[in-house]
Amino acid sequence: METGPGSGRQDPSPQVLAEAAAAFGLLASPARLHLVWALAQGESDVTGLAERVGGALPAVSQHLTKLKLAGLVRSRREGRRQVYFVDADEQAALVDVVHLLVGRLTERTVPAATAPARRLRGL
Repeated sequence: METGPGSGRQDPSPQVLAEAAAAFGLLASPARLHLVWALAQGESDVTGLAERVGGALPAVSQHLTKLKLAGLVRSRREGRRQVYFVDADEQAALVDVVHLLVGRLTERTVPAATAPARRLRGL
């Protein structure tokens, strides 16, 4: 690994960068980003999440499986229900980034009903 100029930190390995890019790629889906946002507010089962994000149960379940495999969300069994959550200790930085980005975009956008979706430029 190399050290970045003036940072005192070593550059991450190509493998680490690839894993990080894959995680960010998962969050590039509005549905998955919404699920992480919702789970950062509190745990829920797939039925509650489907109702909250307005998605079909099978689609939400598939999104949760991908997020879980990537280590972005976790789950535990409660009787017959599978309860999903974001591990605050392991994913605190991720939750902070999601809150920061979505919060800033929410503050600066006009109501969705009056404006077309905007694309972020330069990212």
